[in-house]
Amino acid sequence: MKIGLGVRIVDTLVIRGLKIHTLIGTLPLERELKQILLLDLTLHTNIQKAAEEDNLQHTIDYAEVCKVVVQFGESSSFQLIETLAERTACLLLEKFHIKALRVSVRKPGALREAAEVGITIERSAVP
Repeated sequence: MKIGLGVRIVDTLVIRGLKIHTLIGTLPLERELKQILLLDLTLHTNIQKAAEEDNLQHTIDYAEVCKVVVQFGESSSFQLIETLAERTACLLLEKFHIKALRVSVRKPGALREAAEVGITIERSAVP
């Protein structure tokens, strides 16, 4: 079944718990040892053509997204998880056909009193 004009299409690709090992933080010890961060990505796109044709070329290749994010994250050395989230969002919007996205970066064990701390940002492509 093909969806006609006038129908709003909102398709979401979700990647949860993507692990990266990176230098992150402001404390001297954090600048010496890589830590594990967990990323959750929510990518908004239109999968209609991919679904109709059952063809990966018409959608976002989530394996490639993971590869790009892991390579970027593991080669970075930011002080703030906010910076990592922002730069990751910009990279994904530039490299893939994404209308909008949400990037969450979680840092397990950052505080003794909390299981994890994190930041979530949402960005959209400029039309």
